[in-house]
Amino acid sequence: MARRPLPRILSSGSASITRSREIARTAADSATDVLHPLITLTRGLRMLAGAGRHKWAATPKDRRGPTLFLVAACVLVVALIPYGPLLALVAVMGAAAWTGRDRTPVKTGPDEAETARLRSLYEALVPYFSTAEDPSPLFSHGGEWENAFSGYEFDGDGRVSRLQVSYPAYFTDSEPGSRARIEQLLHAKSGRGREYRFDWDEEGNRLVMSVLDALPTSLTAQRFVTAPGETVLGFTDEDAVQRTLPVNDDTGTRDAPGVVWRTGPRSTEPHLLVAGQPGSGTTSLLRSVALQALQHGDILIVEGSGTGEYACFTGREGVLAVECGPAGALSTLEWAANETERRLIEANRARQAGDPVPEDLTRPLWILLDRPSALARPAGDGTPGVPELLQIPLRHGRAANVVVVLAEAFDHIDGLGETVRTHTRARVVLGRCSAGQIEAVLGTGPHTTPPTDAPPGRGYARFGAGAVLRLQVPATPDPYDDATSEAQRAAVLSLLPERRTAVEAGGPEPAPAGTETVTAGVEAVAAPVGAEAVAAPVGAEAVAAPVDAEAVAAPVDAEAVAAPVDAEAVAVSD
Repeated sequence: MARRPLPRILSSGSASITRSREIARTAADSATDVLHPLITLTRGLRMLAGAGRHKWAATPKDRRGPTLFLVAACVLVVALIPYGPLLALVAVMGAAAWTGRDRTPVKTGPDEAETARLRSLYEALVPYFSTAEDPSPLFSHGGEWENAFSGYEFDGDGRVSRLQVSYPAYFTDSEPGSRARIEQLLHAKSGRGREYRFDWDEEGNRLVMSVLDALPTSLTAQRFVTAPGETVLGFTDEDAVQRTLPVNDDTGTRDAPGVVWRTGPRSTEPHLLVAGQPGSGTTSLLRSVALQALQHGDILIVEGSGTGEYACFTGREGVLAVECGPAGALSTLEWAANETERRLIEANRARQAGDPVPEDLTRPLWILLDRPSALARPAGDGTPGVPELLQIPLRHGRAANVVVVLAEAFDHIDGLGETVRTHTRARVVLGRCSAGQIEAVLGTGPHTTPPTDAPPGRGYARFGAGAVLRLQVPATPDPYDDATSEAQRAAVLSLLPERRTAVEAGGPEPAPAGTETVTAGVEAVAAPVGAEAVAAPVGAEAVAAPVDAEAVAAPVDAEAVAAPVDAEAVAVSD
């Protein structure tokens, strides 16, 4: 089906919307200034009418008659005297203007509690922003804090929500350690439990501290408006990226700033590394990536934990294998390495001959590994492990259109090998972690303080040498888990492709546990996985044997299928 072009509002940004909003806001402010007297009089008349109605309701019934007669006599007297109606109208308008005036007090400065907080912050910064050799120090004990704090804002609880600090030019703001000490101090003095962002202006010697709102967690797995080769990892702050995506949540459809990861032959970050402790949302992120990858490619899933978190992908169209055991996982990775070599050789031959690249080589192959450290071989075993098998897909994956995505815990990242850490230039850190752990994975620390209580899927992302972005992964739980809500289960199941075979008309049935899907050309055969089964990968020098028509048409013997796999049998796929 042909893809519809993106609307101009999504492809050219939101400049026109911003300009329209500014024009509308300016027109509304001008109209408010012009009609301000009329608004004040209307509000005053409404308040006077309400006061008169309440006064009349509070008057006893036996006194309402004389009161009404007295009011009527006053009206008659005013109507008979010269200029009486005009004077009465002026009096009523004056009373309405006085009653309807804006009585909100104009705040000209901080109150006593806010002044005490600013004074405390100023005194705490004195040891870091002052030296004994400074003849006129900006920061000194008992000094004027108004000269150092050029801007400040407070929230409803009286805590600082924004602070602009001017510091001396001799402060070593180019050293990460000096910055970290100031940020830690301001974080502790301004109140814990919130997330702060620090923007350093080294040229102007200014530091702006602001409190960030929590990223929304209401977004779930859905079809995102992206092009082939683009994967949405999650969503971030509005001012952090220049692109927004239409999303659906509990409140309806809206535009959200998305963190888009680009893969393909021209990508500078073709592989992704996700770090986080159990329960931080790394598996949910890999499921979200798998659902998006199945739109335009094929995937291989290797689950080291063996808990069946990816059982919903078994037997689906585009899913080549879902492996949980060490033997099957290593065989699958060995096949992926040989497939990468085959793609390189076939693409090179096609280019040398001047022919177009075959279609099967242009279809991306995604290798998703969750907790590969659990598949480590014992020392001295002699067989290649996960880091060795991933060297070819990582080094040549961009040219062969092969993408590798790994999710691992912080404690086992060093065991992945130098090749994995070097070629996974797209990094994501999820869950509650320290600033040191974030810097160890991303290469640099974020400009924000890590949250004390991070929800699942909350973390940071960085592409290459770019900026560190806050990230909230869309909720993509296991649809077969009993703890998953019905709405999220339906959202994930609607994104999964159809199964390759249907067992009965009542609906598809998942493949039984302990089976391995072996792909040969277009057809897939489910064979029981044996510990001694050997999977021979398809290489570039594989010999194509002719297919016997009678053998294909012959029925399959049930006893032959149930028989165990011979240890010396070699499975060769076209």
